[in-house]
Amino acid sequence: MVKQIILPLLILSSQIASAQLVTENFGSGANAFSMDFVTIGNPGNAADTTGAPNPVGAVAYTYQIGKYEVSREMIEKATSAGGLGITLEDMTSYGGNGANRPATGVTWNEAARFVNWLNTSKGYQAAYNFTTSGANDNITLWGAGDYSGSNQYRHKDAYYFLPTLDEWYKAAYGKADGTGWYNFPNGSNSAPTAVASGTAANTAVYGQSASAGPADITNAGSLSPYGTMGQGGNVWEWNETAYDGSNNSASEKRERRGGSWYFVDSISLDASNRGNGDPANGNVYIGFRVASVPEPGSASLVILGLAAVLARRRRSARGVAARR
Repeated sequence: MVKQIILPLLILSSQIASAQLVTENFGSGANAFSMDFVTIGNPGNAADTTGAPNPVGAVAYTYQIGKYEVSREMIEKATSAGGLGITLEDMTSYGGNGANRPATGVTWNEAARFVNWLNTSKGYQAAYNFTTSGANDNITLWGAGDYSGSNQYRHKDAYYFLPTLDEWYKAAYGKADGTGWYNFPNGSNSAPTAVASGTAANTAVYGQSASAGPADITNAGSLSPYGTMGQGGNVWEWNETAYDGSNNSASEKRERRGGSWYFVDSISLDASNRGNGDPANGNVYIGFRVASVPEPGSASLVILGLAAVLARRRRSARGVAARR
């Protein structure tokens, strides 16, 4: 009987976790903003052995990642509220400085400071260890006991963080049932159609003129199987992971993925394509999104509720059988 209850619960748990959308609120008053996260389930999935690097994409735990890229408005409000000193690229010549456009020109170091503020503004542990005050200064590696595994960049107790290469890759290219991989972050092995903006199926924002610039973060192509938008095209995105995979050098170049609106060829959107950048350098083509660990919420409550219902049904069935 226990197996009969647990098996459907495990299946349902995976389905709920993969579909769950969570909205988190930050700041207050004039500096208030919200961020949507999708839950990436199917923990313990097998890595992709056809992508780059090889293998890639195996994640042992459930996590959440921003449905959209971080916007200019989010950076401006967090910088105002927290005195972060982050500067954005002037995109006047690249489609304009709209509030809902991706936060371009933000360096990896600045993105890490933004993520730290997301944590500390809610009373959580900062993800990255900054021991100097300059907005674009490099991090200091965490010491023994503060990080997990070999990743000396991220504090083990942080709630929000920049996605590792594996976390980013799984959200972009992984099948939503955890059974395999696609070549492009739109649930397809065929290149998406290039568009300037929109949400039509099998589209992505790439191959545009310099003057067009990236699309608004909520209008940047079709969704990935897990429900993220703009992981292919729009802007390259910073990953937490060092390009050499070591995560034990503060100055090591960082991985960036996904291509941008200005790259003509769809190859930059492909799972086999990689980019990198110095953590202190930003430009008009690079933005980022945030990841997090899931907090116990509605999915857990639904699962527990279903467990109770199934248990009651089993007890009721036993009672009927005993009376016969």
